[in-house]
Amino acid sequence: MTDWTDWPFFDDEHRALEGEVRDWAQKNLSHAHGSDVDAECRTIVVMLGRAGFLEHTVAHNGDLPDVRRLAIIRAALAYQAGLADFSFAMQGLGSGAISLFGGDEIKKIWLPRVGKGEAIAAFALTEPDTGSDVAAISTTGTRDTDGYVINGAKSFISNGTIADVVTLFARTGSPEDGARGLSAFVLPVSTPGLTVSRRINTIAPHPLAELSLENVRVSDGCRLGEEGDGFKIAMQTLNLFRVTVGAAALGFARRALDEALAFSRERNLGGAPLADHPVTQARLADMATSLDASALLIARAAYEQDMRPGEDHRREAAMAKLHATEEAQSIIDAAVQLHGGRGVEVGSKVEELYREIRALRIYEGASEVQRQVIGKTLVKEGR
Repeated sequence: MTDWTDWPFFDDEHRALEGEVRDWAQKNLSHAHGSDVDAECRTIVVMLGRAGFLEHTVAHNGDLPDVRRLAIIRAALAYQAGLADFSFAMQGLGSGAISLFGGDEIKKIWLPRVGKGEAIAAFALTEPDTGSDVAAISTTGTRDTDGYVINGAKSFISNGTIADVVTLFARTGSPEDGARGLSAFVLPVSTPGLTVSRRINTIAPHPLAELSLENVRVSDGCRLGEEGDGFKIAMQTLNLFRVTVGAAALGFARRALDEALAFSRERNLGGAPLADHPVTQARLADMATSLDASALLIARAAYEQDMRPGEDHRREAAMAKLHATEEAQSIIDAAVQLHGGRGVEVGSKVEELYREIRALRIYEGASEVQRQVIGKTLVKEGR
């Protein structure tokens, strides 16, 4: 199959990075999750830090992370192990708002540690009663003499059970202010009053949690940007990393196609390899075509973000995430179908991929939200 880094969206530095990550992943990562997901994630973060890959997730000297590098790394890690992709991605998302909006002091405290794998980051936006409707956040940040007192709850927080630092969003204005009443804060998870109230178990094991905040006191220095900037900070952080969700889906889908190809060559049906049957070849052709289409959308979106950083690339990013995640689900489902009974056997690679891919169509903006983003920009341009 075509190596997507050979396309003109990438340069020699990106191609070298892809080879480095791919080789490292093959040597160091197992596709199977261990019995202790939290411990495994901590170990992977340390390994990624020592390998130097986490340095790509944080800002250096005021420069934003290179989205093409992030996409390349996520695709290569996801191909080998979903938990490794998760661990890498959350270091970027969890610290992304610090890279984009943090003052010198906050950056100095957290970004070097996150980039070395010495601190694990989390991004606390979602709440038990709010998903995609960020403007409806009810966690409150009430003004105090020397800062804020935060009360509320956050849910489905990736790295919630293992994080050292969290970027958290709270309402500092009135409910009537909607999105304009939100602010962003960075605080250590050891801050008194911040606790893990519930572990959330999902079909693909990850360290997800619900967080409780009871009279959590933070200083003005913990706030990112100005009061009321929270919605803008959340959206810009998500926009920076949205394309890379599609890249992770691409990695899962590539692995599924490779597993399907290998199985169809080895499995005999009617005295001939399954791969020799026209029906199988047609299915493999559809999988490969969808895969390349996703790769092109991701490469274009990442290139646009890197080369034109001040412009609005929401539509390109939404298209990349939408197409890559939806098509990866179809590709993996087709791989499971080709494997027959073995495809649903717990422990098989395609069964693992089937569980891993599902969440990508939901988090960081569900597919329905991406369609709204695309549609709104088309209507706006039409006017």
